[in-house]
Amino acid sequence: MSKQDSFRNRQNGFETMDGTPEPIKKSPGKIIGIVAAVILLLILVADSTYQIREQEQAVLITLGKAQAVTTPGLHFKIPFIQKVKKVNTTIQGFPIGYDMNSNESQISDSLMITNDYNFVNVDFFVEYRYSDPVKAVYASEDPVGILRNISQSCIRTVIGSYAVDDVLTTGKNEIQASIKEMIMARLEEQDIGIQLVNITIQDSEPPTIEVMEAFKAVETAKQGKETALNNANKYRNEQIPLAQAQADGIIKDAEAQKTERINEATGQVARFNAMYEEYIKNPAVTRERMFYETMEEVLPGLKVIIESPNGDMQTFYPIESFANFEVNNTGSTAGSQQ
Repeated sequence: MSKQDSFRNRQNGFETMDGTPEPIKKSPGKIIGIVAAVILLLILVADSTYQIREQEQAVLITLGKAQAVTTPGLHFKIPFIQKVKKVNTTIQGFPIGYDMNSNESQISDSLMITNDYNFVNVDFFVEYRYSDPVKAVYASEDPVGILRNISQSCIRTVIGSYAVDDVLTTGKNEIQASIKEMIMARLEEQDIGIQLVNITIQDSEPPTIEVMEAFKAVETAKQGKETALNNANKYRNEQIPLAQAQADGIIKDAEAQKTERINEATGQVARFNAMYEEYIKNPAVTRERMFYETMEEVLPGLKVIIESPNGDMQTFYPIESFANFEVNNTGSTAGSQQ
């Protein structure tokens, strides 16, 4: 290598002073640029896709314009231009009147007044789901907070229209239905993309122990009353068919006796008429015949008593047996058949 070339290489940084080649050095700026390009590429790739799970829906925002994406799976979007906000569409809930974690009552939310001016603690649980993801994201800043406020307002309105006895005992189902109907009507007016699934009374009790015990005693008495009524109705349902069956039996027996007596009387009348016709034809013979027939009916039932002169007594019953015996003067029985 000539001195001129060696000098040129040293100027360009490719050769050391002793003439050996020197490795080419890259500047730090180029390395940072490459790393930044790789990171940017990864960000672009990561920001161009999004995943929607089975129980989710998404809102795709393109330059301020929102569009609902409801199909689960992998989706693509334009990085930095399109944004995605996901909405959980499963049934969710929150309590009113108590803390879910500690299960302690929150008097500020649970204490209410009834229409008969009694205080009562009532706890509720509200279940909801997002029905429209776009409205849930853009119609209001806090749709769940709005639902909570509406629920509290409707609860106090409905509870205030019932007596304390209904709130604590028999009117719970009706109260729940009224509150649910009122909340759904209010949500339809607000149109914030959230839907009420259900609202249930978790617990209702008087605010003091003394009043609580009194209401428990009333509830026990009511249950006892219902039990007694149920037992009475059961006994009535058992006895009424039995009495009806007995009455039907008595009526049928009476009808049978009635028919029997009518038939017997009819037969006797017919017999009497026949005898009367014969009597008109021949009165003497008919009277004699009637006498003999009457004796045939009467004599077999008579008891014949024969007393001997010496006071001995013998009884013959029925009278047919009298025809088989003879009594001598000494009171003995010969027993010869006539």
